[in-house]
Amino acid sequence: MAIPSVIAGWPFIGPLLFGDFFAGAIHVAPEHDVLGHLGEEFHGPAAFVLHGLQAPAVWLAAAGVLAAWYLYLRRPALAADLREKAGGLYTLLANKYYFDAFNERFIAGGSRALGRILWRGGDVAIIDGAAVNGSARVVGWVANAVRGVQTGYLYHYAFATIIGLSALLAWLLWRS
Repeated sequence: MAIPSVIAGWPFIGPLLFGDFFAGAIHVAPEHDVLGHLGEEFHGPAAFVLHGLQAPAVWLAAAGVLAAWYLYLRRPALAADLREKAGGLYTLLANKYYFDAFNERFIAGGSRALGRILWRGGDVAIIDGAAVNGSARVVGWVANAVRGVQTGYLYHYAFATIIGLSALLAWLLWRS
């Protein structure tokens, strides 16, 4: 991906950043024209790359590659000797200052514990326990209570209708 990016970017970096590639699509206020200021110092893609290669990060990375090549390929005994002499420092660096262990135990472990609490308290107790199973229990209880009212006899239903109408009439009269 990097090689095609360089090949595609090489001829277009100047017009893209400092030319009219975007024409009227992007408007920049004159007081915020950072690219215009950088464009004064832009001398083409080759100078851009050479300037980047002078950065300390490039030289430090190259020194790391050279040191790894020398220690692990040319003199592996020296690498083992240095590891032994460094002792705790090597252990600290090899374990990345124990940030991963801290993250696993406290951040990820705390997140898992919080998730377990929310799962047990929210999902199992409230949603499944009270809402789903609780409403089913209430419906079952009401069905058991009302089951005795349904006898199948017509005179029971007529009596219940008269009682209901009397209660409705009493409520309407009381309200007015």
